[in-house]
Amino acid sequence: MRKNSSTLNGQLSRIISETGHTDLIVVTDAGLPIPLGVERVDLAVRPGLPSFLDLLDTVLDEMVVEGATVSEEIREHSPQLLDQLEARLIPLGVTIEFVPHVEFKAATHGARAAVRSGEFTAYANVILHAGVAY
Repeated sequence: MRKNSSTLNGQLSRIISETGHTDLIVVTDAGLPIPLGVERVDLAVRPGLPSFLDLLDTVLDEMVVEGATVSEEIREHSPQLLDQLEARLIPLGVTIEFVPHVEFKAATHGARAAVRSGEFTAYANVILHAGVAY
């Protein structure tokens, strides 16, 4: 067993370890379609478990992120969640790009993996753009 307080899920830990500069990792709610060919880490247990933010925090603890993409619809439908996303990403120096949800879903086709939460909040999805530690 790992001796840390972060990712215990072996598949997720492996994906983060294998992620290279500019790779995309999608942290999703329970409803986002995950394209065929994109590795799926389905951690959803029941509605709300794990939460999107708990899952995001776990990924951010281990992954260097240089950019993020979210659906522009989050501004209208889930502004409190957007506030939480900004509170986590902006202090890390991460720029958030807003795109229409249709474009967001199309961008997921190029992802290295998608990590699915049990979140039931509208537009609780983010594409994380991997950076480098040096």
